[in-house]
Amino acid sequence: MLVSILHRVSGDGMATVGLAVFLWWLGALAAGPEAYETFQAVMGSWIGIIVLIGLTWAFFNHLSSGLRHFVLDIGAGYELTTNKTWSMVSVASGIVLTVLFWAFILLAK
Repeated sequence: MLVSILHRVSGDGMATVGLAVFLWWLGALAAGPEAYETFQAVMGSWIGIIVLIGLTWAFFNHLSSGLRHFVLDIGAGYELTTNKTWSMVSVASGIVLTVLFWAFILLAK
């Protein structure tokens, strides 16, 4: 049940927050250097980093859960222990991939 709820939450989060950030970025890009600097300043602040980390988690969680659902759709993994294991792996992999992604981003500087 948790995996299904997180799958929906992450998909909705990417659709709403991700779209808002994308449209703001696109508008700032079109509006000129001052608007783009404002966008960069906000996205580089602590609140912007939290939003970007949340979007990254949403992406990796939705990806992991989607792959799990794909396997279920082809008829595999319905055994109770297998399903429970892959549910936990799906949630954990979203977190681990987010941490690895941001570690790479922050350590590359």
